[in-house]
Amino acid sequence: MVSREQKRTSLHEKLQILRSITNSHASSKTSIIKDASKYIEKLKKKVGRLNQDMDTTAQTSSSDQNPLPMVTVETLGKGFVVNVISANSCPGLLVSILEAFEEINLNVLDARVSCADTFRFQAIGQNEEQGDGIDVEAVEQAMGQAIKNWNESTDQQ
Repeated sequence: MVSREQKRTSLHEKLQILRSITNSHASSKTSIIKDASKYIEKLKKKVGRLNQDMDTTAQTSSSDQNPLPMVTVETLGKGFVVNVISANSCPGLLVSILEAFEEINLNVLDARVSCADTFRFQAIGQNEEQGDGIDVEAVEQAMGQAIKNWNESTDQQ
């Protein structure tokens, strides 16, 4: 038979795990659960957006032999998470993306890249100049422009 103290300790541990997973700074049980609920809703929206992006990419790739890479940008604290995915390998695209990071003064804090059969790029970037006020839209535009420039340069070759 489990004592009340053990149940309370177990519940407290589970709430602390939930708090850390959802990046909640709340201290009360109710607030932690509310933050978790908001986090779940945010994840649901993210999954919906990704599903829409995948549908769009599938439609584009069926009508276009060489579709442009898909870009998603999200805020992460004072930085951004940038994902660029393409069904094809994209020689030279990484250089264009990193040049765009440099142009908008984003430092790459962490990155993962795969360029073999497909192109996958995920990076965490942080703005070098804190007062610059760069937002998600500006990063998306910079990535879009980098992809456009890369695509134009590969079309000319």
